[in-house]
Amino acid sequence: MARSGIDDDELLAVRVAELYYDEDKTQDEIGGLLGISRWKVGRLLQQARTDGIVRIEIVHPRARKLGIERELRSRFGLADAVVVPNAGTDAETLGRVAQGAADHLTALRPVPKTLAVSWGRTLTAVAERLPDGWARGVTVVQMNGGVSVNRRPGGAASLAATIAQRASGQVALLPSPAILERLETKQAIERDRTVAGVLAQASAADAYLFTAGVCDAGSAHVENGYLSVRDIDLLARRGAVGDVLGRYIDADGNVVDPELDARTVGLSLDRLRAARTSVFVTAGEAKHDIARTVVTANLCTMVVTDEATARTLLEEE
Repeated sequence: MARSGIDDDELLAVRVAELYYDEDKTQDEIGGLLGISRWKVGRLLQQARTDGIVRIEIVHPRARKLGIERELRSRFGLADAVVVPNAGTDAETLGRVAQGAADHLTALRPVPKTLAVSWGRTLTAVAERLPDGWARGVTVVQMNGGVSVNRRPGGAASLAATIAQRASGQVALLPSPAILERLETKQAIERDRTVAGVLAQASAADAYLFTAGVCDAGSAHVENGYLSVRDIDLLARRGAVGDVLGRYIDADGNVVDPELDARTVGLSLDRLRAARTSVFVTAGEAKHDIARTVVTANLCTMVVTDEATARTLLEEE
């Protein structure tokens, strides 16, 4: 008999949900049609959602997955998380994530007086979506080298300048390649007063905005002429899953090639770990491994990503 009662309630919840969501009846009208109280109609609607009979999905491109965000914060001890729905293509998903990051940066409180940024296609997309007046008087500092060997447009300097201009602020650029061929050259560059001053500004920034790269032929370091495909293959064999600030790391967040790392210009990963506010932006299946490493190795305090990436992170034991 108890089982029959449960089935009856479930069928009634289905009928209530159909009348409410499909036929646009009010709760009072549903109560009159089914001979039950308005209070019971409300309870059955809640039961329908709890039991999965009804699923409500917000499909706007700037919608967020609040439940998954809560799980990410709880699981990894993050200060905040922004998760947006995946789109039909990787490019559309990147656009949604970039918009989510731009919205998040605009709402960030307290507003950072100094914002240190990395570079790459993901952050370029974020910069393009920031509105004029997203903040006032922010100094944007480049925190790792990014002068392109191939001088491709839309690089590190351009995105940092865009973020600063749209906040009526100043920009401090790091006039150095990401990776130097010789250690002596890298050491000499970092002793330069201008370069040292920019790195000092970046190290003392109020907030950090960064992304991570993949360890494959599609790497921005290959595209920009810093590394060859063979170099990337060797790094992958050593266990690299990607790079953060140009520093190639394994699944546990350890640098895989100390010699290469010594020739890399920019802040250390330890400085990123010590930051009070570090916003990590990532999108797409290709970056799932490096995204997992960044989050589990405590390299960020906030993450902005797509739903598929977030669910992959939550599968981590």
